[in-house]
Amino acid sequence: MSRAIEQFKQRPPVHRFSTVLLIAVSLGLVATAEYDIQRRPADQVRGSKLLWRFVGLNALGAAGYMRLGRRAEPQ
Repeated sequence: MSRAIEQFKQRPPVHRFSTVLLIAVSLGLVATAEYDIQRRPADQVRGSKLLWRFVGLNALGAAGYMRLGRRAEPQ
């Protein structure tokens, strides 16, 4: 096994759990942002949908899209 995996296994269980939880939340946020970009019409996205797809490949970019990249849906 790789050295990184061995080091990860040596960490306390609470650290391992929090790391796995953080990764799961990050992946969920990225997936949610990508799904929203896919289904949202281009006129309801601030800027280029392609640009937001690239920016949203990490959790910080996905959170930025969810907060700043979407226009309010017409009521």
